Amino acid sequence: MTDLSPAAQAVLDAANGAQSYGSDDCLNESRWIAAAALRAAVEQVMPEEPEHAYAEDYELGVFDARLDARNHLLSIAAELEAHPD
Repeated sequence: MTDLSPAAQAVLDAANGAQSYGSDDCLNESRWIAAAALRAAVEQVMPEEPEHAYAEDYELGVFDARLDARNHLLSIAAELEAHPD
C-alpha cells in the first residue's frame, strides 16, 4: 500500500474514527465518504467562480488564496479516491 500525504491521512484517520467498522473491514468505505464530504464542503464554501467575480471586491491575492485552498482540498479528495485498498 502506498502512503497518503499527511493531509489525506489526517482526513482518513478522522473518517475512520467516526465510523463503526474497523479500518481493515471489507465494508469500510470511509475514504470515499471523506472524499465526497470534502468535495461537497468545497462546493458550498468555495464554489468555482470566474476570476472577474472577485475583481471589484477582493485583491488578486485573496482570489488566488481561495483558488489555492479549493484546489488543495480537491486534490486531497482525489488522493483519497485513488488510494488503493
